[in-house]
Amino acid sequence: MPTDIQAPEIAYGALSPMLIVFGAAIVGVLVEAFLTGRSKRTAQLVVAVGGLLGALVAVVLLAGTEQLVAEAAVAVDGPTLFLQGLLAILGIVGVLLLAERRLDASGGSVVARAVTTPGSREDVQQTESDDVQTEVFPLAMFSLGGMMLFPASNNLLLMFVALEVLSFPLYLMAGLARRRRLLSQEAAVKYFLLGSFASAFFVYGVALLYGYAGSVDMGRIFDATGTAGTNEALLYLGLAMLAVGLLFKIGAVPFHAWTPDVYQGSPTPVTALMAACTKIAAFGAVLRVFYVAFGRTGWDWRPMMWAVAIITMVIGAILAVTQTDVKRMLAYSAIAHTGFILVGVIALNQDGLSGTLFYLATYGFTTMAAFAIVTLVRDSTGEATHLAQWTGLGRRSPLVAGVFALFLFALAGIPLTSGFMAKFAVFKAGVEGGATPLVVVGVVASAITAFFYARVVVLMFFNEPAADGPTVAVPSAMTATAIALGLAVTVVLGVLPQPVLDLAERAAPFIR
Repeated sequence: MPTDIQAPEIAYGALSPMLIVFGAAIVGVLVEAFLTGRSKRTAQLVVAVGGLLGALVAVVLLAGTEQLVAEAAVAVDGPTLFLQGLLAILGIVGVLLLAERRLDASGGSVVARAVTTPGSREDVQQTESDDVQTEVFPLAMFSLGGMMLFPASNNLLLMFVALEVLSFPLYLMAGLARRRRLLSQEAAVKYFLLGSFASAFFVYGVALLYGYAGSVDMGRIFDATGTAGTNEALLYLGLAMLAVGLLFKIGAVPFHAWTPDVYQGSPTPVTALMAACTKIAAFGAVLRVFYVAFGRTGWDWRPMMWAVAIITMVIGAILAVTQTDVKRMLAYSAIAHTGFILVGVIALNQDGLSGTLFYLATYGFTTMAAFAIVTLVRDSTGEATHLAQWTGLGRRSPLVAGVFALFLFALAGIPLTSGFMAKFAVFKAGVEGGATPLVVVGVVASAITAFFYARVVVLMFFNEPAADGPTVAVPSAMTATAIALGLAVTVVLGVLPQPVLDLAERAAPFIR
């Protein structure tokens, strides 16, 4: 007699944050296909922001949930919900920045002042500059959906699918700038090629780990690491290759080469989304892999991660000093911060997990707002990203320069900013986890990063502005919201961090 096959039960409630975001992405594709003109832009913005708000509400309603769903392939626990809520909030901010203007370094400031006649070249450019590339909204939503799934994956094969879902829209979005087409498309191609190599390493590592444990489920891999007589070569080779794919996404040395080029060449709103949200999702996946699947083999992988963290902090800090472009400087700053966050991962204790979650929250808001400031500084060619163009900016626009200086102080870890509390949290966990030498390297690297942040502040406030220097655009309500939110988080979490630290501590335990 034929045997009845029972379909797996899907806990739609537990999966609702991701389902809402993917649903909004699909609706965005339909809007892109059937609407035109300004109504399309408005509808895309409403769908994207509405979907992310719905996902945030779903995360709040799921608070305290701890269960494995979808045949134990997805883990809905404290770290998952913390990171999904964080991605929803930062996703809203990122969407507002994407909606601000055309994804271009120029934004049409020059052609708007030109005298045009209907049908002229200038008129065509002006019409083009007012056009918002609405296809970016569903692409961003698909990427954010993949980011929410990435740290929630309790199955390595599903984690690979999530990695591809979050990556491919970013490859496309990196090449969407029109007037700086060559630089933007070069960034997109580099990101795609290097990302494809990293994905290949990841999936090959998954295959080797399947050969080792007989499963790609993280709980079963954890159980297999405690048994005798297994093929340890498959374990270590698989773990090393899996780590390559994950270290690429977080931008750790020696897998960091894509970061400065992609950050510089991508449209700045896309760079902001990529710098904040991708790092959060990727570190969530790193934490789940090393704490859940390989928590028992910490003595085996920690030496490798020590080396990666040290060279990441040192190279990121030193190379940032040599940069002359603001976006490239922030890119190398992001690499250095990757090393700082790895200290919390290497601690392999409860404080390390909660400290890493707190660090990701503070870093995400500060970085997103810093790139929002970059979009405002403009000259006749568009965004003025060369450091020489920022000379005397504090005298031209004290408010904008002062807010940017505060964000730089936070990234440097100056006391009374969120960055100081974040570094204190991960460094404290590192000392308690036996990684005191690593913390010492982190403190020295922090001092180096403070130098190049201070250099920008001196450039803005203690030098005379050039007569033909850039101007600061008046921020729209969307950009002002992004900057104000980043400013509030930077100040509040620097002065009163305890509520969010407590939230991160309550969210810290993983389930298997």
